Amino acid sequence: MMELRPTRELRFTIRLRPVTKKNSHQMRLNTKTGRWFPAPSAAYQQYEKDAAWFMPAVETITTPVNVRGLFYMPTRGIVDLVNLEQALLDVLVHYKVLSDDNSRVVVSMDGSRVLYDKTNPRTEVIIEYVG
Repeated sequence: MMELRPTRELRFTIRLRPVTKKNSHQMRLNTKTGRWFPAPSAAYQQYEKDAAWFMPAVETITTPVNVRGLFYMPTRGIVDLVNLEQALLDVLVHYKVLSDDNSRVVVSMDGSRVLYDKTNPRTEVIIEYVG
């Protein structure tokens, strides 16, 4: 029997090992200003690029939503949930699934969790309209 979901929800899966953005930063020197700035590592940049294959073809979301990420990691190591959430939001904004990740659009991240799946690391994304 097929489960019917309300149209007030968008679900999709990013079939890549979840990557945190904060721990992936490198410090680079801006040669014009002489100032150092944090830049995403090659690993994060590759993750962001590869995530394009899994983004849904939807009109950009501009209304209030709850974004829930179920982050399935290949190991049981400690990982920072907040950093995983930030990387997910940055990818969703980059690919225009969300117009922005400010508090007027992403009103909550309720229900996000770090889980374990050795053979199938992934991020299951559930975007619930709340406005």
